[in-house]
Amino acid sequence: MRKMILAAVLGVAMAGTAGAEDTHKGYEMPPYSVEWSEGAREIRSYGPHLLAEVKVVGGRQGAIQAGFRMLAGYIFGGNATGEKIAMTVPVAQTAEKDFWTVSFMMPARYTTETLPAPRDDRIRFVPVGPSRQLVERFSGLPGSAGLSDRAETLRAWAESQGYEILAGPHYYFYDAPLTLPWKRRNEVAFTIR
Repeated sequence: MRKMILAAVLGVAMAGTAGAEDTHKGYEMPPYSVEWSEGAREIRSYGPHLLAEVKVVGGRQGAIQAGFRMLAGYIFGGNATGEKIAMTVPVAQTAEKDFWTVSFMMPARYTTETLPAPRDDRIRFVPVGPSRQLVERFSGLPGSAGLSDRAETLRAWAESQGYEILAGPHYYFYDAPLTLPWKRRNEVAFTIR
């Protein structure tokens, strides 16, 4: 009997690490499975998905606000057909050399051919292939300095474990601005090999 209970518990625990969430608070998320998990850190295998993105120059906070406004305008009907497109999560922000890329995943039912054309020529659609990411989840109201510190700590840990960093840091924000800090889901991530 003890062996059966242990097997059931292990089966549930392993199923938890092999699966992934499809939604966050009812919003569609990029498809992924969890390869490894320890505390707030995970290694995820992301499947292909389609992003709408903009590139914004400036500080991190101003860039995400400007990028969010452009992309939200597009999905809330500011496009060639006036079609409303469902919101997804997370809002992603990636540090580039001299700018920030802000992106929304497009719902899985769309392709580049079926999405309405944006009215704003700064918005572009980017098909993303499979990737592997080291992700750390945290709550709170993330400021730029705190995000940068978290990214550097995660980078140092990844390198100490022998992972090659291919891109990032990526910052993922899942919740509406009025969400209480302790109920927020935020993540910092790196694309790894």
